[in-house]
Amino acid sequence: MEHTYTPGMRWYHYIAGFFAGFFLANAIPHLFNGISGDAFPTPFADEPGIGLSSPLTNVLWALGNLVIGYLLFRIGKVSSRRIGALIVFFLGAAAISIVLSILFAEKDFVY
Repeated sequence: MEHTYTPGMRWYHYIAGFFAGFFLANAIPHLFNGISGDAFPTPFADEPGIGLSSPLTNVLWALGNLVIGYLLFRIGKVSSRRIGALIVFFLGAAAISIVLSILFAEKDFVY
């Protein structure tokens, strides 16, 4: 498949693409833990990001992240024909994944 320049990309498309990756990657651990019936940290815990939230809260948080991520994905015009937008999308996913892996590895979750 040959990649060609596709006009119409503005600076805010790249920002939307970055945050699409951010939100979509963030949905994964919350959805996984929620549907597995496990508690996991969310911003809604007694200590946000440290305390544990119920599986239902995690599923709802994941679904919210999926909706926002999808909307930003569309706004960001992310596609295989727009390599720059695709790279920025994956940078957003990598950024949140790396930061959260470090953050959660150092935490002793409140049970």
